[in-house]
Amino acid sequence: MTLPEWLDPLYGPDEMRAADRFAMEQRGIFELELAEKAGAGLASAVEAVAEPGPIRIVVGPGNNGGDGLIAARLLRKAGYVVDVHAPLPLDGLEGVPRTNLDRLPGPAPQTFDVALLRDSGAIVDALLGTGFEGAVGEPLDEVIAAINAQGAPVVAADVPSGVNAATGEVEGPAVEATVTSTNHAPKIGLYVGRGARHAGSVRTVDIGIPPGDPGASLAGLTSRRVMQTIPARSRRGSKLEAGTVLVAGGARNSIGAPSLAALAAMRGGAGRVRLAVPTSTATVVSSRMLEALVHGLQEDRNGCHTEDGAETVVRLAMRNGAPAETIVLGPGMGNSPGEVSFARAIRRADAFPLVTTADALSATGEALEELAGRSGHTVIVAGPDGTARLLGEDPARVEGHRLAAARTLADRSKSVVLLEGDNPIVVSPGGPCAVGPGDTGALATNGTTDVLAGLVGALLSKGLEPFPAAAAGVFARAEAGKRASRHVGGADYTIASDFIDALPETLPRSMDLPSRTT
Repeated sequence: MTLPEWLDPLYGPDEMRAADRFAMEQRGIFELELAEKAGAGLASAVEAVAEPGPIRIVVGPGNNGGDGLIAARLLRKAGYVVDVHAPLPLDGLEGVPRTNLDRLPGPAPQTFDVALLRDSGAIVDALLGTGFEGAVGEPLDEVIAAINAQGAPVVAADVPSGVNAATGEVEGPAVEATVTSTNHAPKIGLYVGRGARHAGSVRTVDIGIPPGDPGASLAGLTSRRVMQTIPARSRRGSKLEAGTVLVAGGARNSIGAPSLAALAAMRGGAGRVRLAVPTSTATVVSSRMLEALVHGLQEDRNGCHTEDGAETVVRLAMRNGAPAETIVLGPGMGNSPGEVSFARAIRRADAFPLVTTADALSATGEALEELAGRSGHTVIVAGPDGTARLLGEDPARVEGHRLAAARTLADRSKSVVLLEGDNPIVVSPGGPCAVGPGDTGALATNGTTDVLAGLVGALLSKGLEPFPAAAAGVFARAEAGKRASRHVGGADYTIASDFIDALPETLPRSMDLPSRTT
């Protein structure tokens, strides 16, 4: 599996071990050289955040602890007061870590004592490395709690202790780092799930592994380069060639969600956008959506969609007897019997490109089986609660195992899954994971998922494949959120429509990219 060029690689533990072997076995670089540069990078990170007071370095009996010992040596030579603490015996150290223990000038590592961490200028977590899995037990759980309680800047070596570097899972106590100094390349667990909350800012250290290592194949950070995958609108093309989107959703008491999705699709570059909403809402929606075509569909007595309306949606999405529209299904919908039947009938018209929110998927495995059998491209946009419902899992478990949950949903539905939350992730079935930017407080407001669904629908309608379409949608929404926050005076005051207004500043202009339309 090869990552798209618009993803900046995120390494897992196995890929990092392969990179180390490549450097040593194929390029003749000594392990001691790699470790020395890792320790130097760790020391540099400490110097960048240290406050007045002694530096306390807490080391474990492995390579991670060895990096901490190198940092201790370099910091002592630079004139810092450095105490080294070893919660576990170091008698069994071998190889490079043993060499660096023997090289340590000044006082030897001392037995860990919580009282000795007081008034630290900085604390270095060099306890557990990238191979850690599971929950931290005694006595390291108390050590981690003590580190977190000090209030001093904390620098983690490679990955915060207690964080699974491959998945971001945190199953017990974990260090809350101010900075993580990670070797060679960022690790998956520093950006996914709870691990991202423990990593702080991430500094990547060049430890001297030359180009040509096997590289990462499982996950990457979405870069601005993903915007270059978006086809430009032809100067001579019609509105239909620019992409057409049909948003099907809403109910009598929720007309805002489909309206936001439609507006986002228009700002996302679709040439024609239409809405299919319950009849009783059509007049109000039309008055707010001057540029979109609004169609009123059959509804039940509560103003919700019914199965009869699905036939109209499918007919509207046809042109010259063939599927011609990208359908965005679900914004503003509930789970009444009529709405469930409406959504099921649209899913079964399987040739259309489809973006579906979790609201439009029933809580049974039937919906996932239907999606798996579709011939058209499908993207599922869901948060942890919706994902948990579809998988029959507890929402807290999904939030704690975000990558595993997204992969499971993608594999079962044979669809691209966009899992909302901190640093949204996009997973293709059997393929890589794209970790997108989500670190904007502006996202914490109603309607931003509807904006995202409409935007992804617009990108799909332009002919973009579902994986880059979903990743580009996440990236563009995050950038729009930052711009919108600045414009209105802060994230606290940003609303979903502000994101939409900022999209033109975020998405590439037609003149910026060569046209792919013939």
